[in-house]
Amino acid sequence: MAFLDYTRYFFYLASNWNIRIATHIIGREVKGERKYGIQTTGADELDSLEEKGIDTEHATIYMPVSYDVIEDIFRQYDPSLSKHFIDIGCGKGRAMCVAAQMGATKITGIDFSKEFCDQSKLNLLKTQQRFPVLQFKVLNNDAFYFEIPADADCIFMFNPFDEMIMSGVIENIEISLEENPRTITIIYANPLQKHLFLDAGYTQTYHTQKMKYLEAVILQK
Repeated sequence: MAFLDYTRYFFYLASNWNIRIATHIIGREVKGERKYGIQTTGADELDSLEEKGIDTEHATIYMPVSYDVIEDIFRQYDPSLSKHFIDIGCGKGRAMCVAAQMGATKITGIDFSKEFCDQSKLNLLKTQQRFPVLQFKVLNNDAFYFEIPADADCIFMFNPFDEMIMSGVIENIEISLEENPRTITIIYANPLQKHLFLDAGYTQTYHTQKMKYLEAVILQK
């Protein structure tokens, strides 16, 4: 099954980007999945959600952040320093599992796909077996209506939705900061809506980009 997943993902990447970047990512997929003991590879279209009557107009397809990008980011921001790590649009849980294995102990994921939430829980349970101190929740909910917890100090996103939903998410973050003043870190992979954070007063503290398309930033306020 893993071989088929890698093969499908390779052809998806090659057809949407190019063979060079597909080869780069798949090599890291194989090593990363083995290293972290999880199953998160693959790209999933939104057709199955639409068939269930779920509005996907403002969502993007599921595609996990490349392992080399997330490891690079976590070398700049140490997850063990986070009081509460949030992954908005968590997919199958890759970023949460990597964060947990790098020291994060309280993690919450949110995704509007119940199937992805279920897969996230399975991957987090595997991670919890290796790191029993991990406490986690995965919520099947719409990010637009998600109230940011008062202790959340790091939020991860991998381009999960368009500008309209992102504007709502930023407003929710601002409400949380106003009610509970604190420093917050945003880790944003494939940061297509980065300008919304900059306009809201966030400062970019780190940027990484590999092979043109593999990009992420750290923003703080």
